[in-house]
Amino acid sequence: MSRNQRRRNVLVVHCHPLPDGFIPAALAQVRNGLADSNADVRLHDLYAEGFMPELSAEEHRCHVDPGVTEELREHAEDLQWCDTLLFVYPTWWSGQPAMLKGWIDRVWASGVAWELPEGADRLRPKLRNVRQIIAVTSHGSPKHLNILQGEGGKRTLFRSLRTMCHPRTRTHWVAYYGIDAEDVERQDEFLAALSGRIARLTR
Repeated sequence: MSRNQRRRNVLVVHCHPLPDGFIPAALAQVRNGLADSNADVRLHDLYAEGFMPELSAEEHRCHVDPGVTEELREHAEDLQWCDTLLFVYPTWWSGQPAMLKGWIDRVWASGVAWELPEGADRLRPKLRNVRQIIAVTSHGSPKHLNILQGEGGKRTLFRSLRTMCHPRTRTHWVAYYGIDAEDVERQDEFLAALSGRIARLTR
């Protein structure tokens, strides 16, 4: 790293209920890649932390009011700190797991990810610090079937969330398709290459 190249601030959001398997193995490789790139890293493992994904009635009632509850403060601060947001999760029913969707619903709140000035009819983005979004995910079905289905999870991250970030935010979809085929050799090849790819993206 050159003297003029600053380290990236990377927020990793991991979502999987089991401690082993493909997605936890992918997280391990992601962390190896981030260590190689010398990035500053903050990690939220949503299941391990016991994150509560349900948006409460009170949160919904006051969703335009800025700020989050105390239990979400660290999540919000980390989101406002990072320049790279890196998700590691399985794609279920074409989208994010409920736990991760709940994290988006609750943490990407008014005063954190957006604001709605009085009299305005459009949200104003507040996450100008985020310059890169990376998704590391798995799909049960082949890529062509996911394309036919519209890849709803990809749209959520790269169309919806991205609009609240810097206008030049780059996106990277690092997906393993066809995991239901249980091709262990192909999975191992994907995982072996993953750390290097993440290191290149976060230098």
